[in-house]
Amino acid sequence: MGSPLSRRPNKPVEEARKAAPEVRPANAPPSPPAPEKPVEEARGYVPPPKRRTTPRVAELRRQLRPKLLAAPNEADEWQRDNPEHQKIIVDRLNIFLQRANLQLPKPEYEELREALLDDILGWGAIDPLIRDRSYSEIMVNGPDIIFAERKGKLIETEYVFDDEEHADWVAQKIVRRLMRRFDREHPMTDARLPDGSRVHLVRRPSALQGITMTIRKFPEKVLTVQDLIRFGSMTQEVADFLQACIVARLNIVVAGGTGSGKTTLLNVLSSFIPEDERIVTIEDAAELQLTQRHVVRLETAPPVPGAKDGTGQLTIRDLVRGSLRMRPDRIVIGECRGGEALDMLQAMNTGHDGSLTTIHANSPRDAIARLETLALMAGVDLPVNVVRRQIASAIQLIIQQARLKDGSRKIVQISEIQGMEGDSIVMQDLFVYRTPDHKGPGPSHTGGGTLQPTGYRTKFSERFEQAGFKLSAKIFGSGAGGRA
Repeated sequence: MGSPLSRRPNKPVEEARKAAPEVRPANAPPSPPAPEKPVEEARGYVPPPKRRTTPRVAELRRQLRPKLLAAPNEADEWQRDNPEHQKIIVDRLNIFLQRANLQLPKPEYEELREALLDDILGWGAIDPLIRDRSYSEIMVNGPDIIFAERKGKLIETEYVFDDEEHADWVAQKIVRRLMRRFDREHPMTDARLPDGSRVHLVRRPSALQGITMTIRKFPEKVLTVQDLIRFGSMTQEVADFLQACIVARLNIVVAGGTGSGKTTLLNVLSSFIPEDERIVTIEDAAELQLTQRHVVRLETAPPVPGAKDGTGQLTIRDLVRGSLRMRPDRIVIGECRGGEALDMLQAMNTGHDGSLTTIHANSPRDAIARLETLALMAGVDLPVNVVRRQIASAIQLIIQQARLKDGSRKIVQISEIQGMEGDSIVMQDLFVYRTPDHKGPGPSHTGGGTLQPTGYRTKFSERFEQAGFKLSAKIFGSGAGGRA
């Protein structure tokens, strides 16, 4: 064996070899591609160790999942933590293993038993994440990569599905309960879990890494306005102002990006609606958790399976139109994302005041522009300035919600629509989120700040007083005396 010095490469010779073109025989097979650098080498990121099922258990798990059920949907309503349901599945497993004369070592048997209980009674590989209430969002990027959000931060988890078929088993269980389809003809769909968590599913060929699931979980306890005040999402003064806005029947749009807390805020705002009013909620996948007694909950419906002409389908726009015949005192639309925006504006302008909705936008001004675009998607040939005037007369308040750099979710801006000036909508900020070191007119996007008044008073003071609210001018930063 030579010394280390004898094995050291000659650097000039090595560099010359790298620079020279490779000479290969004409009939030689092509060189295999150079192996890609692992993620941790290329980016300095090290994925966590994965909890993979052993190969034999994974194969038995795949074969036994359907055989332990009398029908595919038999256990769809069963509970993972119900001892009676567990006993039914375990008894069937034991009978099958006995008849097949399969003898498994105790560790393998226990692994198989728990895996089948997760698949049949729970949600497969992601069941522990769904049951853990500290996770607020779960993101499956194909069978091998599962991320989750905890306290506003994303982490890659140790959990994986066995394969694509395993992920599809869970996806089918999710959509089957809602009589929806998730297949090649319907490669993308929305659904929800029994606890109300929202689910979005995409499959191949659009999802290149395999089935993609995005699950937005909601806390077991419905958050109240006091919770948001304690979290720093708003101040007590802002909460008093928003309560007055709801009771005085102002039409309000909650704007924000994905995961900014729009639905949570909409729930809290809806809690201010008086108990003696009839509320109709309209959503793609039901998420709102209103506590009032007189609530009609509507959800979109997909076409009847196999129908080629859309038979049985109900869109948000269909439901908005239908809700106008249901004698609503309030209409709460989970999210405006299409032509239903025009129907909503018309409803707000024809007596259905006090309505609420959310919209994806990064600022109140962007929310106005997006509403214009969505209203024009309704297929009605209206000039832009007519749509703009509809918005100015229908919407009174825009609340901007944001997820800050530290992961917290807060109200960062509350703007009042004051009318039209020429062809432009005039807006006035009433409250803006600021940090001590923040400069500039817009809100800050770092933690550690507060929602501060701008000093401008609302123009709806008279409506507030008619509704029984006399808000101090201090709420708006206008001094110690007087009323808003």
